[in-house]
Amino acid sequence: MNTSHPLFTAALQAFHQAYAPYSGFPVGAAILSSEGRIYAGCNVENISYPCGSCAEQSAISAMITGGDRHIQEIVILADGKDLITPCGACLQRLNEFGTPETLVHLGTPQGIQKTLSLAQLLPFGFNDKALRK
Repeated sequence: MNTSHPLFTAALQAFHQAYAPYSGFPVGAAILSSEGRIYAGCNVENISYPCGSCAEQSAISAMITGGDRHIQEIVILADGKDLITPCGACLQRLNEFGTPETLVHLGTPQGIQKTLSLAQLLPFGFNDKALRK
């Protein structure tokens, strides 16, 4: 995926809108839904840390609000010393609306560094099959 791809562009715009005054670590995410629409989100911190929202969480909320329910792929951008992956809570959120084949593109504002499937990131994800008797 190149830096002019609409999904990367949406994630980069979200990255620049992040509200991260406490960690100084902005994150942007953009989802391509299986319906072909793009939804973006950024992290929004709060002085009471548990009240903050991750970028992936924000993008998923936008997708649900937009009427879509399935993630085809997602771009997640941060500018740390190491490549970041979604936190455990966000992996579970991605698992809720994605499939094992959902593509997760990880990168920085300069470009995508790695692409993995959701199954590679969360090989034994908890899902609704575990609830069936």
